[in-house]
Amino acid sequence: MSTLNISELSILLVEPSSTQLKVIIKHLQQEGITSIEGVTSGSAALESINFYAPDLVMSSMYLPDMTATELVTTMKQSEASQNVPFMLISSETDFKALDPIRQAGVIAILPKPFNHADLNRALKSTIEFIDPEEISLEHYDVETLRVLVVDDSLMARKHIIRVLNNMGITDITTANDGKQGVDMFSANQDAFDLIVTDYNMPVMDGQELIQFIRQEMGNTLIPILMVTSEDNEMRLNNIQQSGVSAICDKPFEPQTVKEMLFRVMD
Repeated sequence: MSTLNISELSILLVEPSSTQLKVIIKHLQQEGITSIEGVTSGSAALESINFYAPDLVMSSMYLPDMTATELVTTMKQSEASQNVPFMLISSETDFKALDPIRQAGVIAILPKPFNHADLNRALKSTIEFIDPEEISLEHYDVETLRVLVVDDSLMARKHIIRVLNNMGITDITTANDGKQGVDMFSANQDAFDLIVTDYNMPVMDGQELIQFIRQEMGNTLIPILMVTSEDNEMRLNNIQQSGVSAICDKPFEPQTVKEMLFRVMD
């Protein structure tokens, strides 16, 4: 069990609206959080992070000088801030607007307005990310579990790897797209115990990867976990039919991943 409490989190809140800033701070204070710094722009956020890295950055999508996607991308490129969890608070629902920030590895996306249950769940995901607990699988030793991660986004791969590392899984091989993933798996099917793949990828997407492994190679045993920001019901149904073991939404939330690993591995 995590030794860090929600009330102990230090949070940098990036919100251009002074009214919204006060409202969100009040919500955080009701969760017992007292260490909260509020800024109104992306540049001010980056300056604050370089001075002192918080436990969590919470940001609106649209800032005066940049978008939240540009902010988190800049953070991921800096050694000082690349491991700081990032949470988006936004009323944005457009897939094209949200997909890039999902791919960047945000810890959670909260709608605007949000309720206490949504906030509490997202904060617990942050705790799990910062102060993780190793999983214990009945039929597998997580320290020897061999995982192939397939994703064309470097930032997404890094985020997935960190979440898996936090669970005690360290034997991880990566592939940049479905074709490379298939080639690696085809070379030695016994080299991996689990495949974690993205859906939208060039050359060969996640669904094509699964179909190749299940149908062309005839391997119906290897658990395959798909991580996707896809929200099209027809496409999701097609993925289900392809033989995927489980589908996990982006953001890649640690507790959700744990529950899915328990189900697909045991």
